[in-house]
Amino acid sequence: MNMSAGDGKSERLVVIGGDAAGMSAASQARRLKGPDELEIVAFERGHFSSYSACGIPYWVGGDVTGRDALIARTPEEHRARDIDLRMRTEVTEIDVAGGRVHARDVDSGAESWTSYDKLVIGTGARPIRPELPGIDAPGVHGVQTLDDGQALLDTLARTRGRRAVVVGAGYIGVEMAEALINRGYEVTVVNRGREPMSTLDPDMGRMVHGAMEGLGITMVNDAEVTGVLTGDDGRVRAVATRDAEFPADVVVLGIGVRPETGLAAAAGLPLGAHGGLLTDLAMRVRGHENIWAGGDCVEVLDLVSGQERHIPLGTHANKHGQVVGTNVGGGYATFPGVVGTAVSKVCDLEIARTGLREKDALRAGLRFVTVTVESTSRAGYYPNASPMTVKMLAERRTGRLLGVQIVGREGAGKRVDIAAVALTAGMTVEQMTALDLGYAPPFSPVWDPVLVAARKAAREVERQR
Repeated sequence: MNMSAGDGKSERLVVIGGDAAGMSAASQARRLKGPDELEIVAFERGHFSSYSACGIPYWVGGDVTGRDALIARTPEEHRARDIDLRMRTEVTEIDVAGGRVHARDVDSGAESWTSYDKLVIGTGARPIRPELPGIDAPGVHGVQTLDDGQALLDTLARTRGRRAVVVGAGYIGVEMAEALINRGYEVTVVNRGREPMSTLDPDMGRMVHGAMEGLGITMVNDAEVTGVLTGDDGRVRAVATRDAEFPADVVVLGIGVRPETGLAAAAGLPLGAHGGLLTDLAMRVRGHENIWAGGDCVEVLDLVSGQERHIPLGTHANKHGQVVGTNVGGGYATFPGVVGTAVSKVCDLEIARTGLREKDALRAGLRFVTVTVESTSRAGYYPNASPMTVKMLAERRTGRLLGVQIVGREGAGKRVDIAAVALTAGMTVEQMTALDLGYAPPFSPVWDPVLVAARKAAREVERQR
C-alpha cells in the first residue's frame, strides 16, 4: 500500500519516534501550521508516547506512584491536535531518494509505504547490551523506555528471590540500584570503572561510592562482566566476572546507551564518531535539505571542547524538538550546543557536573588547573547546614572555566547551574568571582561554594602563569 501527500494537503511531515524529540517537533510544527497546510504522520513502535524516561527509576523504586504520571501527552491528546500518531508501528526503512518510509504494524504485521515532504528522525537510543553468554536470558533487563520499565516491574512481581545485580554504575545504574534497594532487594553493583559515576573524576566518584555503601549496596569496582549464568529453567541465576560470581534473581543493565541509528545508517545518512546522526545548527541532517533529527539519536557540539559528543538527556531532546518543529513549520531556530550538564542523586547525596572532566580536558589537548574546596550549603551557623565538595577546572593560560563537579547534600546539585551558565558565556574563573548571586543564611554562606572554588582557581591560574 502506497500513501502520498495528496487529498488537499500541501505538505506531509513524517516523524519517526513518538517520544520527546519527535513529538515536540510535531507539536511545534502544528502550532505554526494548521492541518490544511501541513499533514503530520508520526510512527511509534512502543505502547507509549511523550513520556519521561528519566523518571523510570523513580517509578520502579516507588517514589512515583504509577506509570501514567510519567506520560506528558497521550496518543489521543496528540491526535486531538491533528497529529496522526500511529502506535505500535515500526519504521523499517527510509527511502531517501524516493522520499518515503516503510512501516510495519508490530501486532498485525501489516506493512505500508508512506511518502513525506519533510522527515524528522527521533529514534532515540538503545541500552548497551554487550554480546555475552546469557545476556538475553529471562530476568535480564535494560531500562530505556516505559515498556522496559513495565517489563522489569513484571519480572520483579513474578520473582521470588530478592537478589539483584546491576551491571554498570553510571546514572541509570546508580539510580536503579537505589530503586531496587527501596523495593527491598539485596543489591550488588558490578562496575568496570575505578569508582561509580564515570561522568565524574574518580576522586569525586569516591564520595558516591561511600553513599551507595551507606544505603546497603555492595559495590564491586574494577570488575568486567564475562557472562550471565542461568539455571535449569533458563532464567538468570548469577552474574560472572573473571574473579567471582554474584547470585542474581534479576539483572539490570545500566551500562549506558547508544544512538538508535540503524535506520539512518542503512539509508546512508551521516553519522559521527559516537554513532549519532550529524546535524547542522538548525538540527537538519547534514547534506539533506528536508530531513531533521533530534534527541538521543544525534550528536551535539560541546561548547567547551569544540568536539561532537553524544549526550542522551531529555532536556536536550525537548529543545531539539522545539528547534526542529520551528524550522519545519516555516520559522527559524538553532541549537548551538551543550556544556554537558547533568544532576542525579543517591539517597540524599546530590551529584552534579558540567563541562569537562580531567580526562576530557586532556583528550581535547587543553592545559588546565584543578582545585577542590569543601564548603557548606548554608551559612555554617544556620541549622542543617550540610557539607559540599566542589571541584573546578580552569584553562591554565586564560583562566577560562572548563568544568565543575559538585557532590553534597541538600542544595548542592542545582548549584551546578551557576557553572553551566558561566561555561555557556565563556567566562573566566576570575570573572565568576564577581557574580552577583543571591545570599541569605538559609540558602548559602556569604561566599557561595561555587564562587569559593572560582576564587581558588583564579589564584591557581595566576600562580602558574
